[in-house]
Amino acid sequence: MRQASHGLTVETRGQGLVEITRPVTRWVEAQGMTEGLLTVFCRHTSASLLIQENADPDVRTDLEAYFATIAPEDPGRYIHGSEGPDDMPAHIRTALTQVSLSIPLADGRLVLGAWQGLYLFEHRRRPHRREIALHLIGA
Repeated sequence: MRQASHGLTVETRGQGLVEITRPVTRWVEAQGMTEGLLTVFCRHTSASLLIQENADPDVRTDLEAYFATIAPEDPGRYIHGSEGPDDMPAHIRTALTQVSLSIPLADGRLVLGAWQGLYLFEHRRRPHRREIALHLIGA
């Protein structure tokens, strides 16, 4: 068994889904492993990770609108507000999604469905530099 790890920096433009499939796939392919398991981990509490459809951009638009509805920016609603009115909703959105993904590797490729992509989901309004840890174990 071999292991490899890498840090991926993702620059966001504010709230929304940022597809990271290509840089993750390129790194995995460069490791030369054929079978294994990739762990993708977001090192933040106000951003998360999703595997989601990458064919129709309306899916991303609808997801972003849905999360804005279930965790709205409403300063009167939350106690925590020291980092701005978008911070507590960002924490809630992260809690409802995930910060870690596990993706199998078979025949040298990530086992993703035909329309699946990997996304960083930025929950804060202003741009951020997000750190994603990648860890691949396999042969």
